[in-house]
Amino acid sequence: MTEAPLDGGTSHQVTQLLIGWREGDRHALDALTPLVYQELRRIARRHLQREKPGHTLQSTALVHEAYLRLIDQNVTWQNRAHFFGMAAQFMRRILVDHARGKQAAKRGGEDALRMTLDEGIAVAEGRDLDLVALDDALTRLAGMDPQQSRIIELRFFAGLSIEETAEVLGISPATVKRDWAMARAWLFRELSA
Repeated sequence: MTEAPLDGGTSHQVTQLLIGWREGDRHALDALTPLVYQELRRIARRHLQREKPGHTLQSTALVHEAYLRLIDQNVTWQNRAHFFGMAAQFMRRILVDHARGKQAAKRGGEDALRMTLDEGIAVAEGRDLDLVALDDALTRLAGMDPQQSRIIELRFFAGLSIEETAEVLGISPATVKRDWAMARAWLFRELSA
């Protein structure tokens, strides 16, 4: 059973609770937790479904680790998209750290963590992508164009829409679409080499 992403009303509620939490309302955090937890689980499951069978990191562990990092931040949350944008960064770091640990344990990375490219970075149907290679490529891209790197991170790791990504970055959806296309082409070239 697939959980639907947050609808507009729930999204507004999440934004209001984030603002309340930012202003010191502890009850807002208590009310926020079940709303964002389900969305974080959906995002985590989507990522982990693309990995090789036998992967040891479970979606619940990924969600818990990301959530603990999120609530421990001293951030002025702007809205739901900002919150899930930060969640994307933390999930990326957790998944990459896990993949690097697996590679180190296997001496040479024979069992490197792999995931299938989603619609955002689709190069070929069924193509596997080494998560560490993706992280390295995104780091290189960030050195050349931080905005394009952030767009890939938000779309791929958090599953944000074009509009949500534009909201997080404070740019137009047209700019997100343009940079999205250029970043995907650059990543295809980098990861195919």
